[in-house]
Amino acid sequence: MAQRGVLGMVLAGGEGKRLWPLTADRAKPAVPFGGIYRLVDFVLSNLVNADYLRIVVLTQYKSHSLDRHISLTWRMSSLLGNYVTPVPAQQRLGPRWYQGSADAIYQSLNLVYDEQPAHVVVFGADHVYRMDPRQMVRQHVESGAGVTVAGIRVPRAQASSFGVIGTRDGRRIDGFLEKPSDPPGLPDDPESSYASMGNYVFSTDVLLDAVRKDAYDEGSVHDMGGNVIPMLVAQGAAQVYDFADNHVPGTSERDAGYWRDVGSIDSYYDAHMDLVSVTPVFNLYNRQWPILTHTPPLPPAKFVHDEPGRTGHAIESLVSPGCIVSGGEVRQSVLSPGAHVHSRAIVEGAVLMHGVDVGRGAHVRRAIVDKGVVIPPGVRVGVDHDEDRARGFHVSDGGVVVIGKGQPVRE
Repeated sequence: MAQRGVLGMVLAGGEGKRLWPLTADRAKPAVPFGGIYRLVDFVLSNLVNADYLRIVVLTQYKSHSLDRHISLTWRMSSLLGNYVTPVPAQQRLGPRWYQGSADAIYQSLNLVYDEQPAHVVVFGADHVYRMDPRQMVRQHVESGAGVTVAGIRVPRAQASSFGVIGTRDGRRIDGFLEKPSDPPGLPDDPESSYASMGNYVFSTDVLLDAVRKDAYDEGSVHDMGGNVIPMLVAQGAAQVYDFADNHVPGTSERDAGYWRDVGSIDSYYDAHMDLVSVTPVFNLYNRQWPILTHTPPLPPAKFVHDEPGRTGHAIESLVSPGCIVSGGEVRQSVLSPGAHVHSRAIVEGAVLMHGVDVGRGAHVRRAIVDKGVVIPPGVRVGVDHDEDRARGFHVSDGGVVVIGKGQPVRE
């Protein structure tokens, strides 16, 4: 049964500069992940699995592939009044684009007026995780808070990389700090801090009032985490929801509470490596809380040739439909639909996106190869970083090599 009193609002307008070159031609939430998915599929799956079936996705930056994916994939029953719809920036309030996440909501308040929900769930679109948002909404309603912010426990020594939630009693938020040098510990665990997950539940009247006030604040940068939430914290209207209290059907002890901000190349790569072990850190095979998407009508993956040094095989890897491993070796890698690994090629610790072709005898190691790239026979990627840079490939701080969408590769 759909939850009629809740409107889902997904913030998907981010530029994703730290994910360049993967975001050179697409919005961050549209970046492929895990072979067959896009990042936006995770938040939408969480909302839909919870029967929140009226969802707007606010888009802006290079949004065509994102808009198209949502329109073609996330079709709901119009007979029941359910929908997932992309809403691009429309300049409804004047000749300007969204100035920040809070401004995106302010410029889209007509969507809230039309639906008239009791509560608005405002979630980000670029994290990898499972969550049942009904449990967070239930706490929000029972507490009477104006806004509830999802927090995940992280080691205090690592919390400076996040927006940090301060609380003295474990529930009411006393401070909302952006990447503090000395993060506050938790009342029940001084060596841990709450990192904000960028997920919020608002009582509708509180959201309307807050984004209107923010819109008229000339000193604001109109960001939800940077401006609106601190405003509500100062009013005593904000509480924290402990993500550790969220229980999702079908999760194992190993992947319970998994959440990754894949905002950088290294974190995006690491999140892929979390998928491929025998007992994965994040399990895509949980059918009780599935990650939903659309897959093209491709044939099954195929592995061919069985000769010494020329055996098509994949170990600890995800291989999508339409892939052919033709006498090559694939280890600890993720292959997206239509990828082709030729004879005596080696692919290890790599992410190959749609249609990537790895030539005979090529070697790809610790790399992300975007759509449509053809790696010629014998070429090495990720083996020698000086050689990679000379070819024009991007090399991350953590040593992950990235070849951009359709980028030519010299022999």
